[in-house]
Amino acid sequence: MPAKLNLKNYPLSLYVHWPFCLAKCPYCDFNSHVAETIDTAAWKWALLTELDFRARQVAEVFSVDHRNIELKSLFFGGGTPSLMPPQITADIIDCAAGLFKIADNIEITAEMNPTSVETEKLSAFAHAGINRVSVGIQSLDETGLKFLGREHDTKEALSAIAAAKKHFPSVSADLIYGLPEQTTANWTEQLNSLLSFELGHISCYQLTIETGTIFHTRARQGHVLTADNDAIAHLYVVTEEVLGKAGLHAYEVSNYAKLGQASAHNVNYWKAGDWLAIGPGAHGRITTANGRFHMANRKSPDGWLSNVTKKGHGCETQVIETMYQSFDEYWMMGLRLCEGRPMTPPPAFGGSDFVLHQDWLNIFIQEGWLEINNGTVRTTLQGRLRLNTILSRLLDVPENELRAEMS
Repeated sequence: MPAKLNLKNYPLSLYVHWPFCLAKCPYCDFNSHVAETIDTAAWKWALLTELDFRARQVAEVFSVDHRNIELKSLFFGGGTPSLMPPQITADIIDCAAGLFKIADNIEITAEMNPTSVETEKLSAFAHAGINRVSVGIQSLDETGLKFLGREHDTKEALSAIAAAKKHFPSVSADLIYGLPEQTTANWTEQLNSLLSFELGHISCYQLTIETGTIFHTRARQGHVLTADNDAIAHLYVVTEEVLGKAGLHAYEVSNYAKLGQASAHNVNYWKAGDWLAIGPGAHGRITTANGRFHMANRKSPDGWLSNVTKKGHGCETQVIETMYQSFDEYWMMGLRLCEGRPMTPPPAFGGSDFVLHQDWLNIFIQEGWLEINNGTVRTTLQGRLRLNTILSRLLDVPENELRAEMS
């Protein structure tokens, strides 16, 4: 049995996946599905059953009573969690409160789309215990919304943000940039429209073509579906400038927040913290004395539901990652954070056993893409524009692979 951990250094989060959507967006590669009918009673039972299983599992790993483990954040993602009956949300929150010790300042987030159907349910979600919502606006331009296959229009988007502000103490909104022929003026106008709501958090994601999506199929047929790389880089810099002037500073590659309003749940991911996950396709990570424990659920909603019915959980994969795998994950996630990460990871992530590519590290510092201060490595704005290249070079260290094979 792994040694007991200092739980104060390992905040626990919980992710709940609701896989259903009204429609499948052409750019989306998430585990989301359109279903004509949903047996909500069966889904409620299955999610609560798997949550109980996960609580007992982490208690065994930590060698403590699960009621002594503090839950720092809870995130309902999807799919479209705002399509979930609010009572199921309330029951999951209540169940979690019975299984764990709830932090006084726990962040409980739900993703929502700004259709009128979902906006009408905001009061019920607030009453259920949600205290933060992330609104999937994606565009405040009618042409952009149509291109992205969204189910709402600009008016609904703006109404949803206004309604969310009335019901929740913390509201975030998502936008997507890099659409074909998107102009600086168009993008700046969208950002300023959001800023008029005085939001504390905004996420801006570059439109990328992911394998298996409708856009991927169209791209292979020759359709131009994104702006060119120079235009995208320019829009990224514009985002930094416009939001920064309004007091929302980048704390991660795609996320901007006012002081104290960063997403605690997502920061836990990027800092390679511990989290449990329930629902189809959900992944969890727990740090043990023997390495990082990786849990992955079956992706198919029907298959996951069947597994929970038969076994009490829908887990398909449970493995202890190698220290080398954890080292790579530490940097892949950690360098997304603007504050960076300590040069020497914690022991669970390889400690000093593995290293970054020193020559490339020096080159990137000389180029002004990376900085090292007080033993912490961080990307600059120019570095964030090139993060994929930086990571591929820094982590390509043959000595690490040899050391991993020998361990």
